Amino acid sequence: MSEGSKEIIIAFYEAFSKGKVDEMVFHYHPEIVFEDPAFGQLKGDEVKAMWKMLIERSKGNIKITFSDVEIDGDHGSAKWEAAYIFGPEKRKVVNKISATLEFKDGKIIRHADHFDVWKWASQALGWKGWLLGWTPIMRTQIRKQSRGLLKKYMEKDVSKS
Repeated sequence: MSEGSKEIIIAFYEAFSKGKVDEMVFHYHPEIVFEDPAFGQLKGDEVKAMWKMLIERSKGNIKITFSDVEIDGDHGSAKWEAAYIFGPEKRKVVNKISATLEFKDGKIIRHADHFDVWKWASQALGWKGWLLGWTPIMRTQIRKQSRGLLKKYMEKDVSKS
């Protein structure tokens, strides 16, 4: 299983780097659980919608690179970096992320991304992020905003069908 799991991680991030969300989420188990500092915990269709939303919102202006793919049994990890422009002020963000993954039935069933929220907020939100990005209040606000955007996106996406 280990070698196949490594190939899954590589295929996931290669698809991400090309903006091919359908190829990315193909590697997720139907019961996928994702977690990161910006969205908190998401499950199933929420996870797939999050990636689709992020890729669409980037309008092709996101650069994804990855490295250090490692496997240990049914667990894996990778480091990846996202470089993009954020918000109306068009601030450049380079977010360095460590991912941990767990596999079941040849698919990713758990995916957790870890990054420094203060560093991200400092880049994305300017002086306010630098000043407050480390606080629980700012972290809660970031999560609330991210989840709100995802909820609206999912409602819009459903109404298109």
